[in-house]
Amino acid sequence: MLTKKQWEHCLEEMDRMFPDAHCELVHDNPFELTIATLLSAQCTDVLVNKVTKDLFKKYKTPEDYLAVSLEELQQDIRSIGLYRNKAKNIQLLSEKLITEFSGEVPQTREELVTLPGVGRKTANVVLSVAFDIPALAVDTHVERVSKRLGLCRWKDSVLEVEETIMKKTPKEKWSKTHHQLIFFGRYHCKAQNPQCGTCPLLDLCREGQKRLKKGLVKV
Repeated sequence: MLTKKQWEHCLEEMDRMFPDAHCELVHDNPFELTIATLLSAQCTDVLVNKVTKDLFKKYKTPEDYLAVSLEELQQDIRSIGLYRNKAKNIQLLSEKLITEFSGEVPQTREELVTLPGVGRKTANVVLSVAFDIPALAVDTHVERVSKRLGLCRWKDSVLEVEETIMKKTPKEKWSKTHHQLIFFGRYHCKAQNPQCGTCPLLDLCREGQKRLKKGLVKV
């Protein structure tokens, strides 16, 4: 397992590699970010942005999403996976925002996760990106990278991964670390073809060392 000092080195290298890491979901306000993040479950940000380009022109407020039939909203997001369930959750979420939160996206995790379709990961994204509140969302990239490097155990749950990263990372760096881990996983330490041969973290990475011993890595 990586020590805190080794993890700090990893973060420094990721910062060097991806100094401008940021949320790639295009949005103009907390409500749009909430909808975009909900849509991004089991879906790429690229596809979500393609859909929301027109979606966010048509729907500006929670009331707008309730002014159309469920079938119409489904058609508007049809190219996204699980679109039927997501359309249903968007309308339920919009209704709850109006009836319980005066139409505004709440700014606490406890309230955010009461919204239909919003789990802990989505809530953490909204807190961090929309409201600049320290939070660390664990998606597939964050989980993969932290486990490959050896910061977390292979058997750790998503919540355990989140807690470990937060424990070993200064609170003021949580949001930045979240984005840099995503960029590192999305563009470098990819699921199928990790770029171990050019990775500055190869010496520390347990998965990289394993691949190196198997002759799977050319340095």
